Amino acid sequence: MMKIEAIIQPSRFVSVKEALHEIGIEGMTVTEVRGHGRQKGHTEIYRGREYTVDLLPKMKVEMVLPDALVEKALAAIRNAAKTGMIGDGKIFLSKIDEAIRIRNDDRGENAL
Repeated sequence: MMKIEAIIQPSRFVSVKEALHEIGIEGMTVTEVRGHGRQKGHTEIYRGREYTVDLLPKMKVEMVLPDALVEKALAAIRNAAKTGMIGDGKIFLSKIDEAIRIRNDDRGENAL
């Protein structure tokens, strides 16, 4: 099992969610987050004063999947989130040793 964490543009979230649903992935955790990578934010003017916005809004999509679905999910996320511009995001993978469903104590991939 693998955990996928994708940090994406908020404007691309619906496309990513739909792409994941199309390949049969429905369970995910979504969080609104703020941060920056190489783009390091930008400068804006508000009421005549200039200020720096260095933590940009992003969406974090997390899911734990059986190994057989990981490559399909990665391709779906990459294709749906990519604009070709700086700030498209990142995907992180982590190995998951065990999963337990609290309701009935199912373990491993059965708990997913």
